[in-house]
Amino acid sequence: MPEALESCRSQTTLADEIIVVDDGSADDPAAVVARYEGVRIIRQANHGLAAARNAGLAATDATFVTFLDADDRLLPEAIEFGVRQLTAHADAAFAYGAHRMIDGDGQPISAKIHYSLSGEPWLQFFRQGNFIGMHATVLYRRNFLLALGGFDTSLPCCEDYELFMRIAKKLPIVSYDHLVAEYRMHGQNMSKNYPLMLKTALRVMEEKRRDGGTEEVSVAQAEGQKFWKNYYAGLQVKNGLDLLRSRPFMAFKELFKSFEMDPTTAARKIGTTIKRHLPSSLRHRFRTAYRLVKRNTIHFGDFDRTSPFSKVFGFDRGQPIDRYYIEGFLTRHSSDIGGRVLEIGDNSYTIRFGGSKVIRSDVLHINAGQPGATIVGDLSDPATLPADAFDCVILTQTLHLIFDMQKAIAAVERSLKQGGVLLLTTPGISPIDRGEWRRTWYWSLTASALSRLLELVFDRRDISIESFGNVFAAVCFLQGLAVHEVQTTKLDILDEAFSIVIAARAVKKRK
Repeated sequence: MPEALESCRSQTTLADEIIVVDDGSADDPAAVVARYEGVRIIRQANHGLAAARNAGLAATDATFVTFLDADDRLLPEAIEFGVRQLTAHADAAFAYGAHRMIDGDGQPISAKIHYSLSGEPWLQFFRQGNFIGMHATVLYRRNFLLALGGFDTSLPCCEDYELFMRIAKKLPIVSYDHLVAEYRMHGQNMSKNYPLMLKTALRVMEEKRRDGGTEEVSVAQAEGQKFWKNYYAGLQVKNGLDLLRSRPFMAFKELFKSFEMDPTTAARKIGTTIKRHLPSSLRHRFRTAYRLVKRNTIHFGDFDRTSPFSKVFGFDRGQPIDRYYIEGFLTRHSSDIGGRVLEIGDNSYTIRFGGSKVIRSDVLHINAGQPGATIVGDLSDPATLPADAFDCVILTQTLHLIFDMQKAIAAVERSLKQGGVLLLTTPGISPIDRGEWRRTWYWSLTASALSRLLELVFDRRDISIESFGNVFAAVCFLQGLAVHEVQTTKLDILDEAFSIVIAARAVKKRK
């Protein structure tokens, strides 16, 4: 603490006041403070770091405040540069600069560390974690900090990270590349409790994601989870390996914790270290064993999320994956689309795939007043469609919205002319619509189920069934990815066990 206090008193722009908060310490900070004229001490029972910072914040009326841990140091120009930045940017809540690491004796052990702002700071804190790195590099505008409620006292650590995210969502922040503080590394740092740090950082991100709620935030959170797990599990591995020679039992306990934090990172970091020290005669055996471990390790990556990238099937990102299969099916059977054609909802596919072959285009919609609708009614009502009227019926992604599918199929068959063709698609594996059709989304079908339905009114020999999708396509579709975001060669591999679209062509028998 004497070094910390000396660094505060040695500023090129002097601090108006220096406050030491004793948060229930077991030693005697008052004896140290007594050696420094004008330094004030506040004593309180131990309530944690966030409460200690809030106590100091409440005790001053200064325009700007900075928080320095007792084992760290400010460099002489810290206050001067911070004040200069906040004066130049009157709307900024805080400004932060660069720092470096020092050892227990105060000797530098790293170069300057600084990550500048890149894009939207709110999302950057999700993607890159606490990229500020050291709290003492930050100079706050006190009134903004008070207005936001100060530090979150429910957090055992990462209180600065949570506050940075809270501020960045609402107010501008400023970054400048000047070395202003030194972060001391020693065995007693709270930040060496890596499992606690990881758990709290992930908790902070999840709470902020719920506050933000957008898909962009969810994507950034997935990147951030990967970052934090790799960062803290990597440090935990190093901590365990450093103990291997002197305290092997403790080392294995620490390494076990790293696997609980993130098994992928732990295996990779431990494997790399061990391989480097293995005799050449054993390296081949290690590589073989490591490949087996790696083969059984799942990398969730961007899919490590509980909400999809799109909540509207991917329409907001481009062409949905199910439409890739539906439109491919209609392309292959476009020669059937001609004469008088009925389509459900609108006639976009009729025009697109039938073109000049279409003599008359009809549109069925269940709701009256729908633009372009020529027939209004329920498809399962036999009176809705005229008999023997259509050369082709295009029934895409509609059958599952009709509770009595048998009646609907019978009505469609009745409406076809002899030799008329039904082109039908229906969902297999699929999200459920969140909007207009949520309450009438009754069914998902398999190829066998659709075949049985059609065989009730069509001759089995006049029915052909196709299934589209595979596990890759199903996962991407459930997440709401668009076609342009995936390799279509992977979509073209078909596996009926993971069908996302079931399609059928059925022909009404000529008498």
